[in-house]
Amino acid sequence: MANPRAAKVAERIQQIIARRLEKGLRDERLGFVTITDVQVTGDLQHASIFYTVYGTDEERADSAAALKAATGMLRTEVGKNLSIRLTPSLEFIADGVPENAQQIDALLREARSRDQASTELSATASYAGDEDPYVKPREDEDE
Repeated sequence: MANPRAAKVAERIQQIIARRLEKGLRDERLGFVTITDVQVTGDLQHASIFYTVYGTDEERADSAAALKAATGMLRTEVGKNLSIRLTPSLEFIADGVPENAQQIDALLREARSRDQASTELSATASYAGDEDPYVKPREDEDE
């Protein structure tokens, strides 16, 4: 973030929301949620809160619904604990970090297997032409 004040407010919002979620909500749909990042606009009017949920797709959907339902209460909590004139609106966004990490792991496994196959092929490979394909200057027979 270019604005240092927005960065401080974002960090403070992350702490407030994480502490409140640690205490728990009355919504049993909420799973094991981790707040990964908060981004606040330069005018401090809107906060995007990125989170991950440990569990299945159904648990992720339930946690997203629980967070959406608790947005008003969490905004009130943020307003009480921040010392700024206006309380920013909150938006919860599911962070794609776990899915991206799985995709990267799969790509790395594929690259390793291709490297191994390439190494095995090169062990039994032979030259297509001469071993030394470069033309060398002729040596004069007179000398």
